[in-house]
Amino acid sequence: MKKTLYLMRHGETLFNQQKKIQGWCDSPLTSKGQQQALIAKKYFETQGIVFKEAYSSTSERACDTLELVTDAPYTRIKGLKEWNFGTFEAEHEYLNPKLPYGDFFAAYGGEKELDFRTRVANTVSDILSQAQADSILIVSHGAACRQFMRAWEHKSLVEQKSRIGNCCILKFEYDEDEKEFELLEIINHDFSHLEEV
Repeated sequence: MKKTLYLMRHGETLFNQQKKIQGWCDSPLTSKGQQQALIAKKYFETQGIVFKEAYSSTSERACDTLELVTDAPYTRIKGLKEWNFGTFEAEHEYLNPKLPYGDFFAAYGGEKELDFRTRVANTVSDILSQAQADSILIVSHGAACRQFMRAWEHKSLVEQKSRIGNCCILKFEYDEDEKEFELLEIINHDFSHLEEV
């Protein structure tokens, strides 16, 4: 049996706007971030996609995004949280090392990259293996989405080299028998008309 996973990044936040490092720390959605979520909602509506099951990171920015996208009941799960950046949390982004980060943040109380990837991949796999619905929405974070893509890139032909923007949607097919994910599509919305909001 096949299921469809829509893995989505949250909308723009205050810290995104201020160029601050945001992992386990949190900040609210901006007005633009709220509008981004409503555009994602419209996308699902026009595609006829209705969610009976939804899941979110425990971070407020992810929960608030999900609540704007769907009225479906949802479950908050800690394993869907963003990378823990340790003492770099809420500091300015210019302090970030060059990509790939690797295990840089582990020396400052954060997570090693592969530990983070394994956490997210295992959490999403557990959700899909237990889900009863055919289509599942998960709202998480930019690096979390990227690491999940990396965990399954050997099974996927679709690729996104640029950063995962706010409210980007990754459409995966989950094969319940093989317990494998394949990335089918990357949905990036045009938010350029929201820039002045």
